[in-house]
Amino acid sequence: MAARRVLLLCGDYMEDYEAMVPFQALQAYGVSVHAACPGKKAGDACPTAVHKPVGHQTYAESKGHPEFISLFVKALGGSVAGSDKKILFLCGDYMEDYEVMVPFQALQALGCHVDAVCPDKGPGDKCPTAIHDFEGDQTYSEKPGHDFPLNASFDGVDASSYDALVIPGGRAPEYLALNEKVLSLAKGFMDKGKPVASICHGQQILAAAGVLQGRKCTAYPAVKLNVVLGGGTWLEPDPIHRCFTDGNLVTGAAWPAHPEFVAQLMALLGIKVSFA
Repeated sequence: MAARRVLLLCGDYMEDYEAMVPFQALQAYGVSVHAACPGKKAGDACPTAVHKPVGHQTYAESKGHPEFISLFVKALGGSVAGSDKKILFLCGDYMEDYEVMVPFQALQALGCHVDAVCPDKGPGDKCPTAIHDFEGDQTYSEKPGHDFPLNASFDGVDASSYDALVIPGGRAPEYLALNEKVLSLAKGFMDKGKPVASICHGQQILAAAGVLQGRKCTAYPAVKLNVVLGGGTWLEPDPIHRCFTDGNLVTGAAWPAHPEFVAQLMALLGIKVSFA
């Protein structure tokens, strides 16, 4: 496979998704991506702007990312195999912003059919998200994120028709882990050996569902107690972008892990991106 290198030209207050989604999706596909900004050096940060489509006459670019990334991969000489998969995202209010949108659109860009559901909400409804960032404090900071649109109904979900389940982190798992229907859904995927990819606080749902017994997994460090009490073997997320696969289960600690997280899920699903 020929290596591909891409330069992402950045600047202060570039749109948040328009930088992060292609940046991490391309890395998940095996592309080396460097982000640079005039007047800044490696390790510096660019603040971003969150553009929300709220019925005004502008700013709705993020919906185009799957097609944009797909066309860009083709322009790089890439081809995708094994993407005829149907994937379910388990969503909730104030799930982490990147942890839903990056894998959601990265998988769509590959050609997968991806549905997003939330209890008590239906297609066209939205889930507010939270941006969790690492800014030198003792834990992550939290800011309002984008509103994530759902495209399917939780009550109408036929789990048998899906090939994999993805559970974003953030605050949503705190209350979703109290919902018996949610726990039954997660347990069904795990019991059938279907790929389940869970990141950050998503493992709170898996622990509550009783499916971590004997499993090796990681999570955001604050979730370690849930994992251990749930019978899981804790794997330290050091560095924070480290992910692990144990059988049909992929786990990660936080959104910096997305390239590995998506790549490991792709491997379980038999999806491959190759470059001529």
